Amino acid sequence: MDTKVIALANQKGGVGKTTTALNLAAVLAAKGKKVLLVDSDPQGNASSGVGVFRSSEDKNLYSCFTGARETQDCILKTNVKHLSVLPASIDLVGVEIELISQNQREKKLQSVLRPVRGLYQYVLIDCPPSLGILTINSLTAADSVLIPLQCEYFAMEGLAQLIQTIRKVKKNLNRGLFIEGLVLTMYDRRNRLTHSVASEIQDHFGDQVFKTVIPRNVRLSESPSHGQTIIEYDGQCSGAKAYKELGKEFLKKQQQGRGV
Repeated sequence: MDTKVIALANQKGGVGKTTTALNLAAVLAAKGKKVLLVDSDPQGNASSGVGVFRSSEDKNLYSCFTGARETQDCILKTNVKHLSVLPASIDLVGVEIELISQNQREKKLQSVLRPVRGLYQYVLIDCPPSLGILTINSLTAADSVLIPLQCEYFAMEGLAQLIQTIRKVKKNLNRGLFIEGLVLTMYDRRNRLTHSVASEIQDHFGDQVFKTVIPRNVRLSESPSHGQTIIEYDGQCSGAKAYKELGKEFLKKQQQGRGV
């Protein structure tokens, strides 16, 4: 099975990155694709968002990083058919320090994912909101990067830095890395600023911006606290409809371009 690995990255927190990772994963799974969600953020929000709350078991990404467990042993099924998760744990905070002295430290996640690469059609990595070693690992392991961007005044702030980091990783660590696209999140149609930010981003990035925008939606922010994706929690709300549309657009893009 051909596998495409996509890192969802933005060092700015609160931009809908984890929401996009887990709901896009759920939509792709609902369409019959075998999907693995990798939670590379020590906060573990993508894990709890698919119903995998912190447990005493050491079945998590940290155990894979340290070599304490095999990758296959740490992957857990979720309530969504075809969707599995490699959960995070708070121990991931220590990975930055532990990897400093190791050779090939930027390629650790690539090694962790190698044994399972052929088992899934899509692997979505939820990166932490920083440009530290965990995000560098995610970009090195990925085929492409999906950038969720909040439709707010500071949206462009930090984006140049992220793109510069992606270019450095491409040059030095992962020649094949490319930007899958930008997804506009927290879109408020009544807000004039939202429209001007969206059009500025579209002017800058053109076809790289997904046409589907994700609206501000209370149900979207509620669903993770119930350990459910928006598809399970309220499949008819505007947030769910938007992610279903994004999934459709994403798959169409895969057929047209460098997709699976």
